[in-house]
Amino acid sequence: MTMQWSELLTTRRYGHESITVEEAGRSHFHKDHDRIIFCSAFRRLGRKTQVHPMALNDHIHTRLTHSIEVGSLGRSLGIRVGELIADELPAWTTPHDIGMIVQSACLAHDIGNPPFGHAGEYAIRDWFRHRDGDPRFAALSAGERLDLQTFEGNAQGFRVVTCIENNLFDGGLRLTYPTLGTQLKYPWTAAQGGKRGKFSCFLSELEILTRLAGELGLIPLGENRWCRHPLAWLMEAADDICYAILDLEDAIELHLLNFDEVKPILQQLCGDLEFDDAIFSSQASARRKISALRGRAMENMVNSVVAAFTGHYAEIMQGRYQGELLADGDPMVRDGLARAKQLARERVFPDTRKAELEVGAYTTLGVLLEAFIEAVWEQHRLGREGIGYRSQKILNLMGIHAPAPGRSLYHSYMRALDFIGGMTDTYATYLARQIGGGIGL
Repeated sequence: MTMQWSELLTTRRYGHESITVEEAGRSHFHKDHDRIIFCSAFRRLGRKTQVHPMALNDHIHTRLTHSIEVGSLGRSLGIRVGELIADELPAWTTPHDIGMIVQSACLAHDIGNPPFGHAGEYAIRDWFRHRDGDPRFAALSAGERLDLQTFEGNAQGFRVVTCIENNLFDGGLRLTYPTLGTQLKYPWTAAQGGKRGKFSCFLSELEILTRLAGELGLIPLGENRWCRHPLAWLMEAADDICYAILDLEDAIELHLLNFDEVKPILQQLCGDLEFDDAIFSSQASARRKISALRGRAMENMVNSVVAAFTGHYAEIMQGRYQGELLADGDPMVRDGLARAKQLARERVFPDTRKAELEVGAYTTLGVLLEAFIEAVWEQHRLGREGIGYRSQKILNLMGIHAPAPGRSLYHSYMRALDFIGGMTDTYATYLARQIGGGIGL
């Protein structure tokens, strides 16, 4: 069985299937890009942690700058691959449309991440895991509890673009199926997450995922599990390239690393260990020196990804590919990436200030979760009219995210996570201090 580009590149939209009108100057896939760029959840990424929480240095990446840079690389990858498979593309699609699909998916790939980055994900998961015998969760099914205990930014991102933004529970951003499919790194539910525990769909969106897989012709790999859209491999590669290079760049800005430690790794990623430039022996700042290497390294890594995609094309289209394009390309790129990740593990992630702020994120999110989950639980038991004054005020803070009385407990808890997960670092910190009365925050 082989996936077909005529299905993979359909112009149909989730939530607006009957509308396929194209505007002058904008293809269907350009509309996806614009809808993501202008939505509130994308704008809030500017105040969400990438790696270093609440950094005082304005040059440090936020989720927003990271997503924009990933999108830029994704567009290049998409166009390059689109040109190579141009003869297989349907009449309504050009290589530049492929670039736009990948770019849009890249822009949205972190849109569901909670405040404080991955530390925020761990804080939410641990809060629910530590309440196994809590009566507030006794009525949930095993699958529903698993969604809460393995809260995943990828799955929340799928929920944001299909349900939350713009058209609340009526199609969300109403993106085309190809863009939605390309955004999904893990098109399966939590129960299929395996050892890594990665997944891109909560049970609440399983019906949407099933419909999406059918529209795109994704190959089923088991119960509630499908193969990736071929373009999702390019989105993942663009993300990994930015992580590899730009995390090291941030570490130099924060004086966790110096340029001379990073230079040989970037030279390896350039594919030329002898590559040098006059700027390296000048008095230029570390920022300018690393910029001189960054472009060349990224170009070489893009070439490596395109070659790997081409080399594994048949497996990808048959849903059998299980590797990573960056690891299966140029050996110098593969080894340079391994060195970059090892250096980050040893010298960047253990940073004391980073650790302090991540521990603080546990306290902040713990205060918020206790307040909002308790209010939701109280409403579920007593109805909106029977809840106490404090819970009433907390539900009022949720605005449109407040669950309606009578909705299932699982749905109501997911609405609380929509609200908390959508917060910026600064707002989460502020609101937890207000709710906690300033004690311990």
